[in-house]
Amino acid sequence: MADYKDPENTILMELKDGTVVIELLPDVAPQHSERMKELARSGAYDNVAFHRVIDGFMAQTGDVQFANMENDFNIRRAGTGGSDLPDLPAEFSRLPHDRGTLGAARSQNPNSANSQFFINFKDNHFLNGQYTVYGRVVSGMEHVDKIVRGEPPMSPDRMISVKVAADA
Repeated sequence: MADYKDPENTILMELKDGTVVIELLPDVAPQHSERMKELARSGAYDNVAFHRVIDGFMAQTGDVQFANMENDFNIRRAGTGGSDLPDLPAEFSRLPHDRGTLGAARSQNPNSANSQFFINFKDNHFLNGQYTVYGRVVSGMEHVDKIVRGEPPMSPDRMISVKVAADA
């Protein structure tokens, strides 16, 4: 096993081009960090598509409800679902939405985050204080940069597998 600072709070996301290592921030957003670990451990994030990828902005994924985007109906629905778990309350902080940070995707309701998240391609400080930051990419950002763009992409990239480093 690689030498991670805190394996229990490190996520290993396998993409087509390689592994993305994400450091969760349980001291900043404990409920969001715990939710990501819970869904990763259950396998819910495996094979989930990046359904909204905007060049120069971010890549969004994590819709475990509509994970199977093989048919047109689910392609249109992706981004509207979550998990069977209850929504999470906002855990806003002073951490900025810098390149490589993970933000919790949500509806207009600040307390509606569930399983979806996004990875910022660049500093997106206009999101500060409006979306929970609960992780950051510590290696493999070059793989995130290669995710196919689109809303939704015609042939979306997927999270092949998502694991907690302590379990790998």
